[in-house]
Amino acid sequence: MNYQETIDYLYSRLPVFQNIGARAYKPGLNTTRELCNLLGNPQDKYQTIHVAGTNGKGSTSHMLAAILQKAGYRVGLYTSPHLKSFTERIKVNGQEVDEAFIVEFTSDNLSNIDNLRPSFFEVTVAMAFSYFAKEQVDVAVIEVGMGGRLDSTNIITPILSVITNVSFDHTQFLGDTLVKIAGEKAGIIKENVPVVVSEYQDEIASVFENIAHGLKAPLYFASQTVSTESLNTSKGKLVVNVTDAGDPGFSYDSLTIDLSGSYQFQNVRGVLKSVEVLKSQGFSISDNSVYEALAHVVDLTGLKGRWQKLGDNPVIYCDTAHNVAGLSQAISQFNSLSGNKRRFVIGFVGDKDISTMLSLFPADADFYFTQPSNSRALPVSDLQILASNYGLKGNVFENVSDAIQAAINDSNSDDCIYVGGSTFVVADIDGL
Repeated sequence: MNYQETIDYLYSRLPVFQNIGARAYKPGLNTTRELCNLLGNPQDKYQTIHVAGTNGKGSTSHMLAAILQKAGYRVGLYTSPHLKSFTERIKVNGQEVDEAFIVEFTSDNLSNIDNLRPSFFEVTVAMAFSYFAKEQVDVAVIEVGMGGRLDSTNIITPILSVITNVSFDHTQFLGDTLVKIAGEKAGIIKENVPVVVSEYQDEIASVFENIAHGLKAPLYFASQTVSTESLNTSKGKLVVNVTDAGDPGFSYDSLTIDLSGSYQFQNVRGVLKSVEVLKSQGFSISDNSVYEALAHVVDLTGLKGRWQKLGDNPVIYCDTAHNVAGLSQAISQFNSLSGNKRRFVIGFVGDKDISTMLSLFPADADFYFTQPSNSRALPVSDLQILASNYGLKGNVFENVSDAIQAAINDSNSDDCIYVGGSTFVVADIDGL
């Protein structure tokens, strides 16, 4: 098989959550363990950092990878889902996995796939672990797919666990209360392995405290001591001062961050607390490495779709926020932009309750309803009807490109356009 045939095989042969949702969800670690055991347990051949959370785990993973890379380490990075190409999921020092490796790995494991019948995600996790071993990385940053406790990535024993935050998402799998969801996220905490929780949340803090205490895992709530002071936005980048009340030596003045979404304030607190923990474990990470890395995360790691500016006159932003907590922050930042008319190009997947998300949008804006090309997409005609219940009015477009072009055509130079609602809407943006 060539590369395209291999990708077609993986998508057609294996259940893919990205495409079919719940029918592909396969909780549990046994299959991944068996597959990795057949591969010689590559995940044990380098150090790992495990990152979970409802929102911000992708940004956090990329920031940590960028910092370690700038500090001189050879860094693997595993994230999901991808936006444009499967190869985005697996990177070493910002370079996407070789297509030839994907072909070779799949070909070599056809019998294992037939015998174990893994999910698409289980295969990609094993593939990433194998690639990082082949590339002899010093450390790999591994982003959880969903939850944590039963996620395929949770066969690793990391040197550090990071949990960004907890809010409502994938409730049909993770639970219908924050306490239940937190319990799933906390499943990545390992015995004697330090854990950084980026955001302290009163209603669930005890979940992390009890589990960490039982496992003798040092626990740090970054937001309890680390504070960020926004200075300004310079050339599309955040500029902040960061201090830690618990550590007088912890100080980053005028720190520039090229991920300019306002929600990055929460993420950067967890990232910088994680850096301090890593330094206490013997990692050599200079302040200069942190400054250089956070100013160039996108260039170093290839991160896309996080409060990403797509154009000027009119101003166009996209964001992959796809749940209430994430979307509320993105819309708030969008509404704070100076401009005349606000226009929203939005679409969603059909297996989520989007009612609360729709209630977040301002009714006095213009809407361009669309649907992503993903097979889980909510039909755009259904979206228009649901949106009308919240006073949101607009035309329907069968694809994202047409919707964006219509919004641009209707805009004056001082208008603002937001594109999002689903990761898969952002994935359909031409030229991203």
